[in-house]
Amino acid sequence: MEKLIVSACLLGKNCKYNGKNNYVDKIELLKDKFEIIPICPEVFGGLGIPRLKSEINKDIVINEKGLDVTKYFILGANKALELAKDSKYALLKDGSPSCGSSMIYDGTFTKTKINGLGITAKIFKDNSIIIFNENEIEKLLDVIL
Repeated sequence: MEKLIVSACLLGKNCKYNGKNNYVDKIELLKDKFEIIPICPEVFGGLGIPRLKSEINKDIVINEKGLDVTKYFILGANKALELAKDSKYALLKDGSPSCGSSMIYDGTFTKTKINGLGITAKIFKDNSIIIFNENEIEKLLDVIL
């Protein structure tokens, strides 16, 4: 069975910065088609649950207190990539500073989204892993059928 890397928060794991999740019920459609490999790069990188909100500003990840936390995001992304080495696809939470595949927050903490990639999404893309977000589950299913 083909492996699918999935943001753990989309599977219902309470690993978001605020200790909650982003469960998407359509994910159930994928469970008999893929071997699901859950990831939370921020936790992999050593950040706790809950943690301060972080956003990307000019390729630097800063938390809401203004501290540069980029190294934690890079460490977590590299650990996630190790799990994804023999995977073609990933389903990642859009908007996340780690997993955002089309949109990220702009680093001003004003809830403003811009086009961009999270740290993990960029590393996955650079390693030829095809990324889908939580609004593209049907598209992902079409690709494999």
